[in-house]
Amino acid sequence: MTKRQKFVISSLLLSSGFLLMQILVVTSFRYQVIAGLTLLTAILGFWSFREGLGRNATLLSIVLPTFFTLGVGLFYFLLPASWLSAVPVLVLYAIGIYALFLTSNIYTVAAARTIALLRAAHAVGFLLTLLTVFLLLDTLFSLKLGFIVNALGSGLIVFPILLQGFWSIDLEHKLSKEVLKLAIVGAIVTLQVATALSFWPISIPVVALTLTTVSYVVLGLGQARLQQRLFGKTIKEYFLVGAVVFITMFLTARWAG
Repeated sequence: MTKRQKFVISSLLLSSGFLLMQILVVTSFRYQVIAGLTLLTAILGFWSFREGLGRNATLLSIVLPTFFTLGVGLFYFLLPASWLSAVPVLVLYAIGIYALFLTSNIYTVAAARTIALLRAAHAVGFLLTLLTVFLLLDTLFSLKLGFIVNALGSGLIVFPILLQGFWSIDLEHKLSKEVLKLAIVGAIVTLQVATALSFWPISIPVVALTLTTVSYVVLGLGQARLQQRLFGKTIKEYFLVGAVVFITMFLTARWAG
């Protein structure tokens, strides 16, 4: 069986599982079902990429597909129970998970040899990384569990995602100290911003968007550093986007009285 056939089979199985979750799941068991689907993603990812995986940093290639399933699954239950929301989410998931299987496979192959599609994989991976972060953080803040959970949860969510994002540039079998340091710093920055936003009078989507922008800046600058392309112009471009989002956040705040 070819790798592409494995990707198609895995994507169809997961999309079918997501569809069954939408149709059959009982609200009281939704988290168990999502957990099962997330675990299945990790298993199918290991099966699909196993030729390029080892007991080393290449296992990080499974992180993003797994977190994507978790993010879309949790976010879906925040939406109104309607086919108008169910169908677009299912389509988004099916396309996204297949794209991530292809992207993650490119990473595992590129860890062993040069591959022409790596640049395209980085672009797709970067976009879906930000989408995954947004979905997970929007869900986290929607639970309204307090600033401590918001802060710690945000840090724990973005750390493995950033770690995978930085490794996708490094692509070494051994996790480098630089990649680990960048992921830790990024998680701490996100944790601190999440703490502040827990007290800010803005809507949950705006909170999630702001934190996603933090991940955008951290991931973009970190990847540029690993590629030795951290020029002044690059820094200005990322911080300009961050500044626009933060200004928008301030303007949308609604203070009492």
